[in-house]
Amino acid sequence: MVNPVTGRALGLDFGTTNSVVAIADAGGESHLVDFKGPNGAGPVFRSALCFWQDGDVRGGIAHEAGPWAIDEFLEFPQGSRFLQSFKSVAASASFETANIFEKRMRFEQLGHVFLEHFLAHGGKALADLPDRVIVGRPVQYVGNRPDAVLARTRYDLMFALFKREVHYVYEPLGAAFSFASRLDRPATLLVADFGGGTSDFSVVRIEAPGAAQRCTPLSSAGIGIAGDRFDYRIMDHLVLPMLGKGGSYRSFDKLLEIPAGHFSDFGDWSRLALMRNRRTLEELARLQHSAVDPAAIGRMIAVVENELGFSLYDAVGQLKRTLSSEDHAPFHFSGAGLDIHAEVSRATFEGWIAEDLARIAETVDQALSKAQLTADGIDHVFLTGGSSLIPAVRRIFEQRFGADKLDSGNELTSIAHGLALIGQEPNIAEWAVQENAQ
Repeated sequence: MVNPVTGRALGLDFGTTNSVVAIADAGGESHLVDFKGPNGAGPVFRSALCFWQDGDVRGGIAHEAGPWAIDEFLEFPQGSRFLQSFKSVAASASFETANIFEKRMRFEQLGHVFLEHFLAHGGKALADLPDRVIVGRPVQYVGNRPDAVLARTRYDLMFALFKREVHYVYEPLGAAFSFASRLDRPATLLVADFGGGTSDFSVVRIEAPGAAQRCTPLSSAGIGIAGDRFDYRIMDHLVLPMLGKGGSYRSFDKLLEIPAGHFSDFGDWSRLALMRNRRTLEELARLQHSAVDPAAIGRMIAVVENELGFSLYDAVGQLKRTLSSEDHAPFHFSGAGLDIHAEVSRATFEGWIAEDLARIAETVDQALSKAQLTADGIDHVFLTGGSSLIPAVRRIFEQRFGADKLDSGNELTSIAHGLALIGQEPNIAEWAVQENAQ
């Protein structure tokens, strides 16, 4: 981009499911940082944490992050506490601390553990951080009543670990800046970023190379529906009925429906991973005693006690990915007395997420309305993020803009790449989010 500031800049896409980092050098080129993980090198670092008790470490609790956290958990799941998608609670006032064995950890403490391992596994590339750091944030945080100011406070505490100037930029704007580097003529661009927790959209005007200001943001809109919600729809239809959902329990002389709260925890990694505690297990044991189908509640207890959440969602994710390229796919899961074998069609899955797709489509229209544009005023649509590969998601944009306007690629890395480039802009304040001005 033009008029870069002197020196380097770091762009961090701290994602719900995956995190990616890029560094822009003094020449204005942005380069992704690779992590040499246990299963090979690559730029994608899973946003996961694993804790386990170890008397030989300070505080008695050892920890890991990224793919190393997954390996540690799979080696000894019963003795571990596994957290994934902890970003999803950043804007939640109801979340105060996570119970890690006998220790309570606030969001920023979890964030510090994550960042310490993230930097360490980045090796030499992240040993000397640039003075300017750009961190992506969603346009709309996930949750029923997300508090953006609270999320910003928690982010500030988390990223204070860098001891650098930190600017927050909407994630789809990072992808827009990355896409702009491909263009050689003026255009109006819509970026659709589908993450794990949120779907975010930005409209950006791009000028020709050499312009005093290459990119100008016109509007942004977002919604807390994305890949994790789609996963939960699969869980809700294939798994939860076998764990007691829709069942009843006896209370004195009444027959009551089992409270939905027990099952909503299975749709939120931050809560599912923490269900394995004395209070919750005692509550489930009482429910099992009074349930009309105690075996179903027994299976739910076994899933919680045996830390099978990761394996369940791994099977769910595999089904979702396969249905992105196939019309039918098998779902298999076995463990803790739970044995599920089902054939799922793409049409069935699309029916499960139809309501979510409609709300996403409404949010796209909001972004256009804020920019005072119609679909005809958009020259390019750049789809990024893992869920952009779902055919039903792509159809939203094909129907509105036409297939010839759609572009994609680098679905998991474009945001970080562009954030680093934004970090070299002299007018960084024009891109940074001011929470009181949303």
